[in-house]
Amino acid sequence: MTVSGGAIGEVVKYVRYQHAGAVGYGIVDGPTVRVLNGNFLVPHAETGETVALADVTLLPPTVPTKVLAVGLNYASHAGGSGAGNPQLFAKLPSSLVGHGDAIVLPPDSDNVHYEGEMVIVIGKRAQNVPEDRVADHVFGVSAGNDVSARDWQSSDLQWVRAKASDTFGPVGPVVARGLDYGNLLLETRVNGEVRQSERTSHLIHNVAKIVSFTSRYVTLEPGDLIFTGTPGRTRRLKPGDVVEVTIEGVGTLRNRVVAGRRD
Repeated sequence: MTVSGGAIGEVVKYVRYQHAGAVGYGIVDGPTVRVLNGNFLVPHAETGETVALADVTLLPPTVPTKVLAVGLNYASHAGGSGAGNPQLFAKLPSSLVGHGDAIVLPPDSDNVHYEGEMVIVIGKRAQNVPEDRVADHVFGVSAGNDVSARDWQSSDLQWVRAKASDTFGPVGPVVARGLDYGNLLLETRVNGEVRQSERTSHLIHNVAKIVSFTSRYVTLEPGDLIFTGTPGRTRRLKPGDVVEVTIEGVGTLRNRVVAGRRD
């Protein structure tokens, strides 16, 4: 069945991980990872081997050529209806970190915020794709945190430093395929306290619109990521905080906040 969020079917959770000094790909099956013979974005097969999920280090689930994001895409965050086109900006692949990695607060910023978001994972090259064909190009979704230095957002000409500094792009823990990503609950917790809670059905620009619009101007390649926007209000992070972003059907992305070193 196809809905506004994409194709619904059996939910499969894919991971990219490090184990015994090597990078691998697999399918999460409870406490176990079923090992694949290669990247899940290309034709692959199970090897018959397994590893314990607890014994692997989860990495950002893809190695993208580009990481894009949509700003002001929930009315609860934008403060309005958000008419017009998706407001795109770029993060850098080097900003990505995985589940369990640290978010490092730069010592020269004093107003870094979390932004819990659903992340689109591109599975097939997309260029000038109409909205009714977008589902063919989306592999699945993940959870992400568009960490943002608000002081740099307001002071800098571009948002590269504010949005794409090292560790400002946590994503994971898995890529989930088969979900109705047009209607999932997104929650962000800091130290166990719920700070954001909203359904992706409230996105101003849904996945089909985001991918179609983006593909008019930027060719999307398999593994590319698009952060879809954050709901509600956000607050300043401090060293020692633990940020958890949970997407219904995906799981929880968890990262601890640490202070950056001053040279």
